[in-house]
Amino acid sequence: MIGRRPLWLLILVLSALPLIGAADVIKRSGSGICHGPESPWYDAVKNYVGFTDLQSCMQSGGRLPKGTRASQEQINAQVYSRGHYGSGWADDDGDCQNTRHEVLAERSTTPVRYKDESECIVVFGRWISPFTNEVIQDARQLDADHIVPLSWSWQRGADKWSDQKREKFANDPSNVLIVESSLNRSTITI
Repeated sequence: MIGRRPLWLLILVLSALPLIGAADVIKRSGSGICHGPESPWYDAVKNYVGFTDLQSCMQSGGRLPKGTRASQEQINAQVYSRGHYGSGWADDDGDCQNTRHEVLAERSTTPVRYKDESECIVVFGRWISPFTNEVIQDARQLDADHIVPLSWSWQRGADKWSDQKREKFANDPSNVLIVESSLNRSTITI
């Protein structure tokens, strides 16, 4: 029974994830009006179809309450984009290795080999997949993926963070997992 508890607990936690941040849902009422949390009628709307952002609600045929307007810029600002988290993997310490290559070098179980003497780009090492237990030695077969997905964080409040805080979050090594590219890019659902 004790051996099953971690699996049971994991399933419970994962099943609750959709509920986290549920108060920030955009509600499309039965009359087709899209209400965000700032709407004075938001709490009054009990029967609704939920959307993660205003743009999705509007694209589904919804509209804003009479007397309110949203510019296309406001609507676009609510939509997740990787660009909201910086231009990709950053080189915060200026040593020419971006976060991906620093994590690859740190987590290799053997000394890594670099593309050239500048030691900026990791090409070989030894990594063990956390999912398949396979040993991978070619860094091109690996992705650095976020444990807490950036889109998930955006939908749950990161849209209100500063650009600097979002970029720091996206490049935080403690939120990065090295995984096989083939698994990371597949459509497997846990």
